[in-house]
Amino acid sequence: MTNQKKKKGFELPTAYSILLSITIVIAVATQFLPVKPATLSDVVMSPINGLKDAIDISLYVLLMGGFLGVVNKTGALDAGIGSIVKKLNGKELLLIPILMIVFSLGGTSYGMSEETLAFYALITATMMAAGFDSLTAVATILLGAGSGVLGSTVNPFLVSASVDSLKASGIVVNQAVIIGIGVALWLSSLFISMFFVIRYAKKVKNNKAESILSEREYSQAKEAFMDNKEETLEFTPRRRIVLWLFGLSFVVMILGVIPWERFGVEIFKNTSILTGSALGNWWFSELAVWFTIMAIIIGVVYGLKEKEIVSGILEGASEMVGVALIIGISRGVSVIMSSTGLDAYVLNNASQTLSGMSPILFTNMAFLIYIALAFLIPSTSGLASLSIPIFGPLAKSLGFSPEIVISILSAGSGLVNLITPTSGVIMGGLAISKVEYSTWVKFATKVVVCIFISSAIILSIGMMFLK
Repeated sequence: MTNQKKKKGFELPTAYSILLSITIVIAVATQFLPVKPATLSDVVMSPINGLKDAIDISLYVLLMGGFLGVVNKTGALDAGIGSIVKKLNGKELLLIPILMIVFSLGGTSYGMSEETLAFYALITATMMAAGFDSLTAVATILLGAGSGVLGSTVNPFLVSASVDSLKASGIVVNQAVIIGIGVALWLSSLFISMFFVIRYAKKVKNNKAESILSEREYSQAKEAFMDNKEETLEFTPRRRIVLWLFGLSFVVMILGVIPWERFGVEIFKNTSILTGSALGNWWFSELAVWFTIMAIIIGVVYGLKEKEIVSGILEGASEMVGVALIIGISRGVSVIMSSTGLDAYVLNNASQTLSGMSPILFTNMAFLIYIALAFLIPSTSGLASLSIPIFGPLAKSLGFSPEIVISILSAGSGLVNLITPTSGVIMGGLAISKVEYSTWVKFATKVVVCIFISSAIILSIGMMFLK
C-alpha cells in the first residue's frame, strides 16, 4: 500500500499497557472508596490471576492456533479463499452483509462472542484477498456478532441468567416481551453496523489510501495474511476434503456450545463419548480438545507426516501466545474489581440513583449505568447475575417493566463490548488481525454513538408502552 498514510500525533500504547493502566487506575480508586483497598501485590499479581481465571479460553486460543497452523500447511485455506474470491469477482462486497448476518444470528441466539476468535485469521485473509483491509474483517466479525449479543433474544448467558435471577426474587417475566425488544435492538444495531462497514469497505476497495490503517498495521497484516501467497494454489480434491473437514470443525463447535437442553432439544443428549460432555454442554476445554483432534485428522487426511503435524500445531500456537496473554491480562481487571468489592459498591450506588425517576429518565439512566457497569464487568452472565436481582425488583417496585431492565442490560453490555479494552474478545481479535486498538476506536466510535441513540429510543418507547 504505497499510498498508505502514516498516523500523526499521539498514538495509544499497546494493548498490554492500556490494560495494565486500567488496572492501576482501578486499584488507586479503591484507596478512596469504602471498599477493600487493592494492595501493590493485587496489582502486580492481577495479570497472573487473570490468566488463571481465563486459563480455559487461553488454552482454547492456543490450540485453535495449532489447528489453523496444520490447516495452513495443507494450503487448503489459500486455495479455497482464492476460489471464492475468483467466483465473487466484482461482487466481493456481498461477503460483508452475509457474514455479519450469520455472526449476528450466533450472537442473539447463544451469545456468540469468544467463539468468534476462531474466525479472525480466516476472515482477515479472505477480506484482504478480496481487496479490502484487515480492519474490514475485524468490523465484520466484531460488529456482526456484537449486534446480535446487544439484541439478545434467547441468549441463555444473558436472557436465561437474568430470567432465573428474577424468578429467585419472586418476579415472573414475559419472555415474549424480551424477545420482541431484543429483535428491535438486534436489527437496528445490525443495519447501522452494516451501513458503516460496507461504506468503509467500498472506499478501501476503490482506493487503498482510504484505509485508516497505519503503514505498520498494513505491513504486519500483509505479511501475516498475504505475503508468499501471490501464486494461486490449485484447489485439488484433497484440499477440498480438508476444507470440508475445516467447515465441519466449526459446525460441531457451534453445536457444542448452544445449550440445546435449555431450548427443549434432547437429540444431543447422548453425545458425550468424545469429551465426556454432551454437545450443548461444551465450553473452552472441550473445544480445545476438539480442534486438536481435528488438526490431527486433517493432517493425516492430507498426508502430512507426524513431525509436520506437530510442527504445524506448535507454530500455529506460537502465533497466538500474544492473544492468550492479552485475554488473561484483560480478565485481571475483573479479578481486582471482584476481590476488592468495587463491583458491588458501584452496583449498589447505581441502584439508589435510579429510585424515584420517571419511566423515560429511569430507562436512560439505567442504560448509562449499565454501560459503566459493563466496562467494569465485561462478562454478560456475570453482570446479569450481579445486577438483575437488584435492578429487577427496583423497577417492579417503581411500577416499571422488569423485562425492559433485561433489555437495558443487554443493550448496555452489548454496546460497551463493541469497544471496551477490558474485553478479551476485542483485544484478542485485534491482535490476530494486526489492528491496533486506537485504530479500532477511531473507526468504531461513530458506529457506537449511532447504535447508542437508536437503542435509547427503542428502550424508551418500550418502557412507555409497557409501564
